This record gives sequence, C-alpha cells and structure tokens, in this order.
Amino acid sequence: MELDGFGWAMAILAAISVGIAKGGLPMASSLSVPLLAGVMNPVAAAGLLLPVYIISDIFGLIAYRREFDARVLKIMIPATMLGVGFGWATASVVPERAVTALVGGIGVVFALNALIRPHLGMARAAKVGPGLFWGALTGFTSFVSHSGGPPYQAYVIPLGLPRTVFAGTSTILFAWVNAIKLIPYAALGQLNFSSLELALKLAPFAALAVWSGVKLVRVIPHETFYKIVTWALLLISLKLLWDVFI
Repeated sequence: MELDGFGWAMAILAAISVGIAKGGLPMASSLSVPLLAGVMNPVAAAGLLLPVYIISDIFGLIAYRREFDARVLKIMIPATMLGVGFGWATASVVPERAVTALVGGIGVVFALNALIRPHLGMARAAKVGPGLFWGALTGFTSFVSHSGGPPYQAYVIPLGLPRTVFAGTSTILFAWVNAIKLIPYAALGQLNFSSLELALKLAPFAALAVWSGVKLVRVIPHETFYKIVTWALLLISLKLLWDVFI
C-alpha cells in the first residue's frame, strides 16, 4: 500500500489518535478512520487500523494491568463475542450506514441525558442484563465500523468508576474485541500483508501516544474526566449522524 506525503501525515495522525485512546482517552479513536478516509477507501482504512489497534492494545494492557473493574469485564466480554459473531454473520447484508446511524443516535441520547440529568454520573452497580445488551451492541458496532465506544460508554459511564479504572477497563475490553476481530477481518479480505507492513511502520507513533494518554488520565480530575468523556461522546455521535444524513 503506497502513500504520498499527505497520506503518511494522515496515517501517522490516525495512529497517534489510536494510541491516545488506548492510553485511556477512548474518544480520541473516533478520529482515526475519518483521518485515513481522506486518503483511502474507508473499508481499507478500517482494515489497516486494526493491527495498529492491536499493537497499541499491548502497551495499554501493560499500563493498566492492575486497574480495571473485573465485574464489568466478566459481563461484557462474553457479550462482545456474541456481537462480533453477529457482525461477521451479517456483514454482507447489514448496511454500515444503518449501524452508524444507530450508534450515533444512542450516543446523542445518552450524552444529552447525562448532561441534562447529572445524577446519571453517580455510581451505580454493574447489572448483568444491561451489560449483556450493551456489550453485544459494542461488539457488533465495533466489528462493523470500529465504533463500539458509544454503546460501551452508555453502559459504563453511569457506573462512576475511578478514571484510571474506567480507562483500564476500556483498554482491556477493546483489546479483547480487537483480537477476536482478526479472524473474521482476515476471512472477509480486510487484512493483507501490505496493510500489516504499513501498520508496523505506524506502531511506534501509536506506542508513544499510549503513554501520553496514560499520563493525561492520571492528572485529569475525576469530575473533569467524566465531563470530557460525555462531551466527547456527544460530539462523536453527532459526527456519526452527520456522516450518515448530510
């Protein structure tokens, strides 16, 4: 896969956004595919970025290996497997635009609700039923369009987790999701040796960005962190709806 100077700049920025997301600021990853979509087919961009996500996951897992919510992971990991499996089974019949619209709509409704009704930020218990639903939706939307963040955040933000635990739980869950996406992505032809070679060249930029994200998470106050996440969720979701309808 050949890129010109501008293409390389966009690819490096996309890798940095992935790394920052894996460092604990998940809203940053929403920039990755749009950045690359300007220089290549969006499907090819998604396939290229998957190895970058996985390489970044390794560094994120090292950084947050002791900071995560085990109950959330026990609920959501099996559910994301079902979601990814359903995404693979329906890849040829489900329009990506419909999935993008669904994700954007969920994100907008939840973010506005959280901003208008601040009590949603109070800590709640992680319930199994909602976790299975949002986990399956997270796996499905992540498989189809790398947009698993909004449904994941809709479930986890109301739990009021400490910011490093929120970041660690996000990193571990999406590391799992990205790993299990490898086989279906390869089967659907979205991975190839040229994309893997380019991903390896982008990996150092993503790795450095992971540590930048980790440092930011550790210095941002708890309430500020959740405000940033909620506003980012709203803006990202509006951008998804814009892409579908405008």
